[in-house]
Amino acid sequence: MVNRKCAGCGKITDRTNLIKITRDAHSDIFVNPDTKTFGRSVYLCYNKTCIEAAFKKNKISKILKTSIPDELKGKLINEF
Repeated sequence: MVNRKCAGCGKITDRTNLIKITRDAHSDIFVNPDTKTFGRSVYLCYNKTCIEAAFKKNKISKILKTSIPDELKGKLINEF
């Protein structure tokens, strides 16, 4: 069991229970990549509140050290 921290609420839980957003070496951003995709990652709980909190506080772009496209927030909220 590998624990990770949600960027929205700060809750520590198993990474299989979290949404993984990864920036690779080419600055491409992936949502829930496989375990073979390496790069900087941020984790979020599967709920709208955590997703909105992370975007509101700009935590995702700070952790990934890149600007985040606006479409990503809409995609995350609609999908999860």
